[in-house]
Amino acid sequence: MKDEFLSPGQRMMQRFRRDRIGMISTGFVVVLFLVAVTFGTLSWLDVPFPADPNLTSLEAKLQPPSAAHWLGTDNLGRDVLARLLHGAYISLSVGFVAVFVSLAIGVVVGAISGYFGGWVDNVLMRVVDAIMCFPTFFLILTAVALLGPSLLNIIVVIGLVSWTGTARLVRAEFLTLRESEYVRAARGLGQNSWAIIFRHILPNAAAPIFVTAVLGIPDAILTEAGLSFLGFGVQPPQATWGNIISDGKSYILDAWWLILFPGLAIFVSALAFYLAGDALRRAASSKSETQ
Repeated sequence: MKDEFLSPGQRMMQRFRRDRIGMISTGFVVVLFLVAVTFGTLSWLDVPFPADPNLTSLEAKLQPPSAAHWLGTDNLGRDVLARLLHGAYISLSVGFVAVFVSLAIGVVVGAISGYFGGWVDNVLMRVVDAIMCFPTFFLILTAVALLGPSLLNIIVVIGLVSWTGTARLVRAEFLTLRESEYVRAARGLGQNSWAIIFRHILPNAAAPIFVTAVLGIPDAILTEAGLSFLGFGVQPPQATWGNIISDGKSYILDAWWLILFPGLAIFVSALAFYLAGDALRRAASSKSETQ
């Protein structure tokens, strides 16, 4: 199909498919998502595969990687591979759901601010500026400490704190698109403001919003890992990548695998999301049209 007959979204995906690094990163993200769904389901069904991540055995504690335990065992004899695989569910749950919460808030605030402008824009952007003045991680840490460490609290707090960047992006898109010809035509036909916002403008601003969502997932994963490492995340015996590292920090000289493997899981997963998001950003940018 010729380029002139393709929609902007189809042209973006066509450019994205030409990006080898982006496609490889996306493939890894898909595999990670399938792992998280699979082992999250096994956790709900209480199926101990490849081993029970919470089964302790003091006779097998701090064993290095071997045929019996591919990634070794921790200080309580628990299988590190099983805990990493089941911990992927927590990390991806936090990443996807927290980003969904932040997108829902950011899109609504940014759309209202950018479309209506005037005093509405001034008030909402001052609220955004006030929130952005606080260091995000310490604000999240304080909120979780007050509410209590749990998976639901972590997801909600991260989502409620991290929407400001999305709001600014959506506002900028709406300031540009609200003067478009199709928006003027919709106003002329008597459509109300909410119909114009959600039926006409928002779909045309979907590409940068989607890119922002993909880039926000690794930030949420890293935040959850940091909270778990500090003891404010999901509490034991539930395995998360952050608390596996936290449990292993006291044995860093004797059991290097307790730090290395969960650290690699966090690093490679975050890198894959960043590379995939960056490839999407390049594909969605106007500069790509001239390449």
